[in-house]
Amino acid sequence: MPVKIKLIKTCSIFLAAALITGCSSTNESRNNSKKDSTNISGADTDENFFEDQEPGFEAKMPDKMPSFTTKDLDGNEVTESIFKEKDLTVINIWGTFCTPCIEEMPELGEWAKEIPDNVQIVGLVCDIESDDDETHKELAKTIIEKANVNFIQIIANNDFNSIMDWVTGVPTTIFVDKDGNITGKPIVGAYVEKYKKFVENYLNGE
Repeated sequence: MPVKIKLIKTCSIFLAAALITGCSSTNESRNNSKKDSTNISGADTDENFFEDQEPGFEAKMPDKMPSFTTKDLDGNEVTESIFKEKDLTVINIWGTFCTPCIEEMPELGEWAKEIPDNVQIVGLVCDIESDDDETHKELAKTIIEKANVNFIQIIANNDFNSIMDWVTGVPTTIFVDKDGNITGKPIVGAYVEKYKKFVENYLNGE
């Protein structure tokens, strides 16, 4: 199914459910987000989402993070070696155009202060087009500063295409072990309590 048609189908399900918890995100919306700030409603997609997709959709999700070299919002280089620093990394994929993404930031910031020592949160900003995109970098900085967020925010450059090609809405949160393997199912929508529950279960070996 073409990406656009898949997105329309997904968003139709979301809208019918009347759950305003996420924003549409495709390669096209990444490129056009600063031109069109209109958000399409989304919802948590843990299990029901995959049931509603064509057979094999879940299999298209990468099982490992790609090798990457990118920068954080302060210009520091970041590579996939960041995952080796902790047993589990929570990657929160978000965009500066996405209201639910912004609204969950303060809660994420508070969680980051009390998260177990062997777990970290990494923000992956999907609508910064390049290292030279100062407009969106500054906007992202403003958002995280207002939310009192201190965890690292990195730019989703072309090295992340295998991940971003799969993402249909933001915020999307995925979980990565220290070897870079994606573990569990992603959560699409602003559901911090579900992120916390996954981390708790993972650390307990469940």
